[in-house]
Amino acid sequence: MKRLLSIELQKIWMNKASKILTLTYFILLSFIALIAAIKFDIGPFKFHLAEMGIFNFPFIWHFNTYVAAWMKFFLAIVIVSMMANEYSYGTLKQNLIDGLSKKEFILSKFLTVVLFAFASTVFVFAMSLILGLCFSSYTEFGIIFSDLDYLLAFFVKLTGFFSFCLFLGILVKRSAFALGFLLVWYILEGIIKGILAFKVFPDSNTNQKIMQFFPLESMSNLIVNPSPRLSVVKNIGTQMGIETDADFSVDYFAVFIVLIWTFLFIYFSYKLLKNRDL
Repeated sequence: MKRLLSIELQKIWMNKASKILTLTYFILLSFIALIAAIKFDIGPFKFHLAEMGIFNFPFIWHFNTYVAAWMKFFLAIVIVSMMANEYSYGTLKQNLIDGLSKKEFILSKFLTVVLFAFASTVFVFAMSLILGLCFSSYTEFGIIFSDLDYLLAFFVKLTGFFSFCLFLGILVKRSAFALGFLLVWYILEGIIKGILAFKVFPDSNTNQKIMQFFPLESMSNLIVNPSPRLSVVKNIGTQMGIETDADFSVDYFAVFIVLIWTFLFIYFSYKLLKNRDL
């Protein structure tokens, strides 16, 4: 397992574009800390994000994982390119000639996916812990380490999404087309969601019950938008008569759905590779 992972990491590190994108991804993750510096003072109006409670424990786990999840597209390019390069440079065929089985090849890719997701989760955990200790109004041990299941949801979300990208990379073989397919799928899910919500089931939440089984929608459901949890947003909602007491906890049924999709993506990646004439 260690050997398989080292082979993949060496390929990524020797590819200049992949190396730059990976470093850019982690640098951008660290930029979340700069949110604390956003401050506007315009006459009587004062806006300071850090003072709005976004870095309070345990809310910070929800906020930072939600924001960090949007940056996953940088690593998505790396994952797709990683697979496309195997075909372009003939390294896939060479690895098989050198004795690597197709099952081991897929396993090496999946291990890389899991490593990227795990490294991202650890990075977000460390950064959130530091920011929280610096800015949070609540520093009791029990409060600090509550709601850590957002980190689990973040890890599962990245693993599922990167597995989807790996599957597309194997299916399409070309990184640009694979990323284009990903965009088309995202738009397609949005169109289906809109049709179900406004045309088929306009007076019920049946559309949500159906859409929760779609791959990208299920990943999106893992970490919902945290902004309604902020006290300032709740106050505005109360004044406008808008109900803001929604359930923001991690939905473990959504976690289960994403894990099933992850298994299917890896399984069909192997089946595609196994049945394909290289």
